Amino acid sequence: MPEAIHLRPTAPLAERVLLPGDPHRALAVAQAILHEPRMFNHTRGLWGYTGRARDGEPLTVQATGMGAPSAAIVVRELIDLGARTLVRIGTCGALDDGLELGALVSAEHALAADGTSRALEAGERVPADPELAAALRGAGAEPVTAVTTDLFYDGGAHVEKWLAAGARVVEMEASAVMAVAAAGGARAAVLLGVTDLLAGDTRERIAGEGYEQLGVRLGEAAWAALAA
Repeated sequence: MPEAIHLRPTAPLAERVLLPGDPHRALAVAQAILHEPRMFNHTRGLWGYTGRARDGEPLTVQATGMGAPSAAIVVRELIDLGARTLVRIGTCGALDDGLELGALVSAEHALAADGTSRALEAGERVPADPELAAALRGAGAEPVTAVTTDLFYDGGAHVEKWLAAGARVVEMEASAVMAVAAAGGARAAVLLGVTDLLAGDTRERIAGEGYEQLGVRLGEAAWAALAA
């Protein structure tokens, strides 16, 4: 197996990879959809697991951490190690009132408002792989344009501009994941669960138990899209 600088594989890597940001979501998803998952990586707290999915084929679930810089490193190293199809399974905030808490959306394009994507010269709008995006729609995800930003807090000043550009949700990794994958000859798409409603004057956030359940739903839907 080729060497990577930040990931230390302790099990085989599958060509199909799900990419949660949160290492605890990686564990929960692996336990839910993998048969006898084995730890793939644990360095830097980026937990990853490999096992057989329900279709009998290998699948890896690897955490990326928070933000585009960490996600870009993990995706690049996974591709160098042999990953070819990647689906980010993350969370987002809804910018308009047309989405409800717990909704699943497919980011078919991501506006690159983050520093990582600009450094990669990704362009203003980064597309998902069209076949993967179609499969996510088939798994029940509503297609949207997302905006990727470096700020979890204090991004409100940009909301009107993002809405004018067509974004309906905001998150922190999508454009970088898709840009790195495209540059590396891999396919990538992004499935997001709405955990925050940001339209209006106050933030409404999903409850703790609902947050954990949403993470597993993301894994289930993403795997269904990969297996379709």
